[in-house]
Amino acid sequence: MGVIRKMSEYEECARGALKIKGDSGIKKRKKKNDKKKLLEQVSKVAEVKKEEKSQVNEVKRTKAELAFQKMQEKMQKERIKQKAAMTHKQRVEEFNRHLDGLTEHFDIPKVSWTK
Repeated sequence: MGVIRKMSEYEECARGALKIKGDSGIKKRKKKNDKKKLLEQVSKVAEVKKEEKSQVNEVKRTKAELAFQKMQEKMQKERIKQKAAMTHKQRVEEFNRHLDGLTEHFDIPKVSWTK
């Protein structure tokens, strides 16, 4: 009598690499010249895009935007000059004088319940 062997689920599956429709298995190699040409084209396209962006940015700004930007730069320069005029020690002394001038209302109250 023949021996009946039970097959597992995995014995029936296909083994090996999966095959894709239309893939003949032949790999095409690109020439080095093609890569050089592609790099040149990509760099040219990138340069053109940068030029277009710079032209677009210049055109989009209105007179009010330009005036606003100019004032912002001016005020920032003034702030930098004010900060550079005093040393750190002078700033700390001025801050301490300011704190001394405040009323006790701003003091931190005691939280201890034992005393």
